[in-house]
Amino acid sequence: MNPILQFGDEGVAVETLQQLLVAAGYSLTIDGDFGSKTQAAVMAFQQNHFDPRGRRLSADGVVGALTWWALRNPARPDSVHEFFDTHSMSAPGGSPLGRKALEFAIAEIMAGASEIGGNNKGPFVEKYHRNNPALLGAEWCASFVSFCFEQAADTLGEPMPFNYTAGARDVRAQFRAKGWGYRAGEALPMPGDVVVWWRGERNGFQGHVGIVHHYAHGILYTIEGNKTKRVQGFDYVLSRETKLLGLGRVGGI
Repeated sequence: MNPILQFGDEGVAVETLQQLLVAAGYSLTIDGDFGSKTQAAVMAFQQNHFDPRGRRLSADGVVGALTWWALRNPARPDSVHEFFDTHSMSAPGGSPLGRKALEFAIAEIMAGASEIGGNNKGPFVEKYHRNNPALLGAEWCASFVSFCFEQAADTLGEPMPFNYTAGARDVRAQFRAKGWGYRAGEALPMPGDVVVWWRGERNGFQGHVGIVHHYAHGILYTIEGNKTKRVQGFDYVLSRETKLLGLGRVGGI
């Protein structure tokens, strides 16, 4: 894993950065000193290159995971892809139960799972809420995650790893209580992990939860319900997620 580099840094990693910039056509002295010339070269590179999703890099002069990737893969937009394949699972790692839950999440995408007939309504939403009248019209991201894990547990002949819940923050609380929670940076997210964000206020009660599809080059790919009207895939630059409460993996990291 490459370190995050910025103006003022020194050392072997800066030399590696400078070598990659020289290979990309920028005139620099390879001296291991991240000075103003190296910063200017980084920003010029960022202005003209793209991340793994085909999106232009932020020209901030800071060398993070996306810039490292682009330096080693200086592709143009026509050779990278903005959308990942939500219908397949190829990344390794994660817990067996989490990976099976991810399979069920993918199956829901393929089934066209979405709200039907209005906000937080329809047979898919009712299925995730277990047809509980008390949850009629309620947000369903956590119920979707709970559904996927319950189906996975039934398939594998294992107990449900956490209590079925309609609360995103409750998912996080249960994982933390079992010692299964972790923060970004403590471990690499794996397929089938859960990821929880806060909404409204950080210390409030609202939240949102999804299932990790995979993580690569600093980008977190997920499958979520109730962020839009349907179950679908999303991607995030993990280091820029300011509302992330934490992640969790069945069995712990």
